[in-house]
Amino acid sequence: MQTLDIPKTLETPKVPGIETCIALIEQYAMLPNIRRHSLLVARIAELLAQRLQERLPAGQAPDQDFCVSGALLHDIAKTPCLKAGCDHAETGADICQQHEYPEIAEIVAGHVILQDFSPEKYKQGFFQARDIVYYADKRVRHDAIVSLDERLEYILENYGGNDKRIQRGIRDNFRRCEQLEGFLFSFLDFPPEQLCSKVEQYTNRSFLAGLPLDASSPGQEGE
Repeated sequence: MQTLDIPKTLETPKVPGIETCIALIEQYAMLPNIRRHSLLVARIAELLAQRLQERLPAGQAPDQDFCVSGALLHDIAKTPCLKAGCDHAETGADICQQHEYPEIAEIVAGHVILQDFSPEKYKQGFFQARDIVYYADKRVRHDAIVSLDERLEYILENYGGNDKRIQRGIRDNFRRCEQLEGFLFSFLDFPPEQLCSKVEQYTNRSFLAGLPLDASSPGQEGE
């Protein structure tokens, strides 16, 4: 008897809900200042994903749930890595894989250095959730929304040391981020300078409003 080859159905990508993200934040003992940072990055990612959904063709914008959950968990390994001296992006991706969230793991792995930089795709309005989380993270210093120049200055001061090779790598990464910003905001109805006020205005519509993560105002910098 001849057997038929039945095509396997594609599994639906698995995204952790906000409550699950909070549980993981608790499980991995995320420090309060990192929680505030992560929540603000998530609020930015949520807003950008929503605005892109409104302005791009149906199905083209990155999934808002993935943007939000990826942002909430992008620093999931930061606290243990502060103690162990490990790579928090790599370790965070491993944590997400262990909890069976491979798509979130990809976002977490790529939030420090922009992966698969693709101007041709960006020009056409194709952005992935990891692009959004990467950019949102670069706009937040502690728990305050800042410009890319201000964030670059902070990164160089705290991670560049006196190593010119490391400093060059940081600058190259931010140059790509500046280009991403240009492409991203060419599809939005406000400039990068208005991001803080837009996040504030979006608060009442946000799924993240009232989360127990000790968040402060986007205009107030944390410790």
